[in-house]
Amino acid sequence: MNFAGFIVAQTLNAFSQAAILFFIACGLTLIFGIMRIINFAHGGLFMVGAYVGYSTVAYTGSFWLSLLIAPITVAAIGGIFEKVFLSKLYVRQDAGAYLMLTFGLAIILAQAVHLIWGPQPRSVAIPDLLRGVVVILNQPFPIYRLFLIAIGAAAAIALWQFLERTRAGLLIRAVSQNAEMVHALGTDVALVRTGIFMLGCAIAALGGVLSAPLVTAFLGMGSTVIIDAFVIVIIGGMGSFLGSIVGSLLVAFVQVFGAYYFQDMALAIIYLLMLLVLIVRPGGLLGKEQ
Repeated sequence: MNFAGFIVAQTLNAFSQAAILFFIACGLTLIFGIMRIINFAHGGLFMVGAYVGYSTVAYTGSFWLSLLIAPITVAAIGGIFEKVFLSKLYVRQDAGAYLMLTFGLAIILAQAVHLIWGPQPRSVAIPDLLRGVVVILNQPFPIYRLFLIAIGAAAAIALWQFLERTRAGLLIRAVSQNAEMVHALGTDVALVRTGIFMLGCAIAALGGVLSAPLVTAFLGMGSTVIIDAFVIVIIGGMGSFLGSIVGSLLVAFVQVFGAYYFQDMALAIIYLLMLLVLIVRPGGLLGKEQ
């Protein structure tokens, strides 16, 4: 076996896995960072994105169109939920109420997916342009996974630039720090909150669409991925955008290399890493202690 080629291939696998994890964790940490809401339904929104992506491909034959339709659809669902239900709880500032309400949404989404698409997994074909492999140091590597790395990096840079360089990003950061003052200055804080919730939902849906060709869309995929997402945001720091990137990379590398070298202990290693971070830095690697 070409050891150098194997290490490079596994490293690229970890980066592609980190890209998927970033989409779910980033949306979760954005919503918490701005709105202080732990969105337990985020995994369900990820799952709905995968199923909507499947239907889009099935009816139109275009995987690329699904990357647009699924995030818009799930963002609309998130926006309606935030306006109709979540917005009524802001004056209470009750974290438990947010958790129970989003948990209820997760159950509703799971049942809706079961009724609409049925219990069978739904597979999404990789588009022709991204099929096949490339050879890296005598090791074949799927082109689709290279695409995941590229789109994950592009999304991270775009979101960072949006939050740091635009007026909308400035308003979002201002609302996260002092919503009352921003409202006093004439900004519609409710609209900003709705927008950030929809953005977080859209990012999760995009991750669902991108993951569907790898793992298929199946009932319960939201429950699986939300656990990884919470681990990531705890490691990186709740509300830290950069922390979601670092956490995604750490968890992905542990998953990929741990599954190969320590198959029976890979999950335990991830939780051990989370516990070590909590002991050393209770607020996460890049988060602020509350």
